[in-house]
Amino acid sequence: MKPLRALALPALGAALLSLPLMSVAQERDPDSGLIKAEGWQMTKANCTVCHSAKLVTQNSGSRNHWESLIRWMQETQGLWEFQPEMENVILDYLAENYGPQEDSRRPALPRALMPDNPYPTSADPG
Repeated sequence: MKPLRALALPALGAALLSLPLMSVAQERDPDSGLIKAEGWQMTKANCTVCHSAKLVTQNSGSRNHWESLIRWMQETQGLWEFQPEMENVILDYLAENYGPQEDSRRPALPRALMPDNPYPTSADPG
């Protein structure tokens, strides 16, 4: 048993050292569950006025995705317009801490399988 233990401990140590640093748990705000990082307080102060922080923590997306959600909330849900600096802080925070995740969702459906969008988009001509 002693020779096995002599081999196992260094192997275990090497395995632990090779774990990615990202596996270290990030500190979270106990009230909202938001990751405590630059911009979290401004994000919490603005986002949780209208909805639970779970709508943030359970989602992910690129900066463009988060910006499109903000625009949708401004156009349809009565969200106020942010000062550009404030919006940049919020978008930076969301993109950095709740950015796109691999294997977190099914792949998007091919466009041919999607129903027609009845709402105008910025990509529509005219």
